[in-house]
Amino acid sequence: MPPTSAPRSSPVSARRYMVRRTAAAVVVVALVAGGFSGARALLDGDDDPAVVDEDVSGSSRTETTVTAATTSESTGTSGSATVSSRVEVSAASTADTATMTIPATSPDDEPGSGDEVPTAESPARVYIAGDSDAGTFGPYLQELLDDVPEAETQLDYKVSSGLSRPDFFDWPARFAEAVPAYDPDIVIVTFGGNDAQGLTEGPQGASPDFVIGGPVDDQADWEEEYGRRVGEVMDLLSADGRTLIWVGIPNHRTPVVSERMEVQDQVVRAQAGDRPDVVFIDTWERFSGRNGGFAQYVVDPRDGEGKSVRSGDGFHLNEVGAEILALDIATAVRDDLSARGIEL
Repeated sequence: MPPTSAPRSSPVSARRYMVRRTAAAVVVVALVAGGFSGARALLDGDDDPAVVDEDVSGSSRTETTVTAATTSESTGTSGSATVSSRVEVSAASTADTATMTIPATSPDDEPGSGDEVPTAESPARVYIAGDSDAGTFGPYLQELLDDVPEAETQLDYKVSSGLSRPDFFDWPARFAEAVPAYDPDIVIVTFGGNDAQGLTEGPQGASPDFVIGGPVDDQADWEEEYGRRVGEVMDLLSADGRTLIWVGIPNHRTPVVSERMEVQDQVVRAQAGDRPDVVFIDTWERFSGRNGGFAQYVVDPRDGEGKSVRSGDGFHLNEVGAEILALDIATAVRDDLSARGIEL
């Protein structure tokens, strides 16, 4: 494992304040009263049964994706994450378990370190990580940031993963290796609806050992333990002056499933609220109808037209929805880069 780079000085509070305020503004939903097909979905929920299926990545952009290793997800055994990059990297795998393929750096080669202004020769590093939701919006977010030569991006995601089931994939262990290796300046992370289930303990690859029930049945215990896990990850990813952008989850078409996800979303909001330096992207509101329920259609800010934004499973964003979410995230990233001194 490459040496851990030296801690960075904390960014000035004014920069953090500006990023937080702007990020909060960009996630306000622009909804119209009607005038396009599917307006009912903006107002009412859909009671059709659906299940959370994190195996739907929702993205067709796979040309830069490198799969480090493959396993059967149906067995719940350990598996690798998928790493995609907009920089030239060598990504080879020699193991059957999670393999780090993020390029190593040395303390003498630290783009964006400290209060330095990023340049094309020494760009700010943007690390995008999480479950299939990250794999859905991540490629378009990378495209949006391709126009910024002072930034480079790395996409690292694992389908069906999260913080609830470390026996399937251990994200804290992954981050403990990935963050020192890639040494990002900005971290974007998301964990989707797959976390709205019982919580297990134990190492990756072990048999599931559920210690707490679901977020509704065992709500108090679930909120406490899941909140602890989220808080620890937030502290890890935002340490050493890194900017952390945490992307929330949308609601679900099926009310009983959405109820579980709302508990998860509220826990994450509370943990982010306790950490002023964490930027929270309100995906729930962005993709809700005017009554706060499930919305199949929302307005695309790029052309002002109402469009279907959900996949057939009633939860995941389709390509259009993922691109709309990526626009919100890109705005927060650009604000942070501007605060670092980049003229955009």
